[in-house]
Amino acid sequence: MDYYQIIKKPLHSEKSVGDRDLTNSYHFRVDKKANKIQIKEAIEKLFDVKILNVRTMNRGGKKRKYRNKVYKTSGWKKAVVTLKEGDRIDLGY
Repeated sequence: MDYYQIIKKPLHSEKSVGDRDLTNSYHFRVDKKANKIQIKEAIEKLFDVKILNVRTMNRGGKKRKYRNKVYKTSGWKKAVVTLKEGDRIDLGY
């Protein structure tokens, strides 16, 4: 799998900004089929950083209602990556 297919996009939320400042951790939305080793390798190659730890979690889809129909959105996978002290990823914000 290509590195750009594994890493979908960085997540920018209040919690991710706090983790970035306090623990040097970054949150990413990743492909559902990617494992921790593939995620670690992709981020190290794309951003040229050293990774200490990768945590992943599967986020379930939510129920949504549109007019009189109820449907469920698809789930997704989130990865929290902790970098070595002194390494940074410039995400542009």
